[in-house]
Amino acid sequence: MKFPERFSNLPAHVWPRLRALLDAHEGGGVSVHMTIGEPKHAFPAWVTDVISDNAAGFNSYPPNDGIPELRHAITDWIARRYGAKLDPDTEVMALNGTREGLYNAVIALCPEEKNGEKPAILMPNPFYPVYMIAAISGNADPVMVSATAQTDHLPDFASVPADILRRTVAAYVCSPANPQGAVADRAYWTTLFDLAEEYDFRIFADECYSEIYRGDAPVGALQIAEELGLRDRVVIFHSLSKRSNLPGLRSGFVAGGAAAIAEIKQLRNYAGAPLPLPLQHAAAAVWRDETHVEENRALYLEKYRDADRILGNVPGYVSPQAGFFLWLPVEDGEKAALKLWRETGVRVLPGAYLAQTVDGENPGEKYIRVALVAPKEETARGLQAIRDCLYAD
Repeated sequence: MKFPERFSNLPAHVWPRLRALLDAHEGGGVSVHMTIGEPKHAFPAWVTDVISDNAAGFNSYPPNDGIPELRHAITDWIARRYGAKLDPDTEVMALNGTREGLYNAVIALCPEEKNGEKPAILMPNPFYPVYMIAAISGNADPVMVSATAQTDHLPDFASVPADILRRTVAAYVCSPANPQGAVADRAYWTTLFDLAEEYDFRIFADECYSEIYRGDAPVGALQIAEELGLRDRVVIFHSLSKRSNLPGLRSGFVAGGAAAIAEIKQLRNYAGAPLPLPLQHAAAAVWRDETHVEENRALYLEKYRDADRILGNVPGYVSPQAGFFLWLPVEDGEKAALKLWRETGVRVLPGAYLAQTVDGENPGEKYIRVALVAPKEETARGLQAIRDCLYAD
């Protein structure tokens, strides 16, 4: 029995690779897990009450597009956050986690060929793995565009050769960026929209970290699209996982122009798994509340300050603009992660596991990713261990 060849050359996934690297060795101290971006701050206590009050909904199939209360809560939030007024009936759809939407956007929206050639889908390198697998599933070439210190840790899509741009059907952008914490500003988005207009491709804006930031709130892709009159050029993805510390709720959304959302909804009619009704009611309540978001952001700001204090004088250290990761320079990410685990018990992720080697270079090879998701004291202890183990004079 044969299996699909298009998946036969996939690299080992991030977490099995990490376990293979570390688990054969004893940790050198009390474990501090700083690998996966799984928020550990408390979610709003009243969420469980909303679920309980609507528990009868577990006895019913949930609507494919999301209940009206949830869709209205999402579009109201978009209007407050980005100043864009979307139709809750035609321009937004609830997701069972944004990974679902990021994957299915390619299947629903990207043509099988462009200008008589195999399509290309651009993505940052390092990248969220679903971008690559979505492109491969859609019979497109995943084109990794390095996001390095030289490009301010965002992909320079304008540097992509014209022959690839002519067959590009979509570009994934993650802002704030995972893992680097870089934020696409107004100029970056405007340049990208100009490029998308010139070469006729869509922008898939993964903005799951948009509510964890220092200073001013990051500008959003839809915000710029509205100013430029290009709503149909972009599809945005947001989640409650990071904003509200609810990764287990599996609630997100996709929004954009009505034509694109109609295609995404049609695919989901056949292949979707909508969120259970009680969880949709909870998600609607969470999107309507900002108090817990502000409290959550304040906790991360404290950890940003601890990171700056402990690691600020490390050569090459960049204090993140947003998100909850540090992208720390080292000589070799795998060796650094293994040394750190064996000597201190702190677990971090080698940066190479989040990137692909292109033209002989892996832009994550000389980095480690450190998640600032644990409680403040534990995070500070882990950061100090990293400082003492990897950067001691």
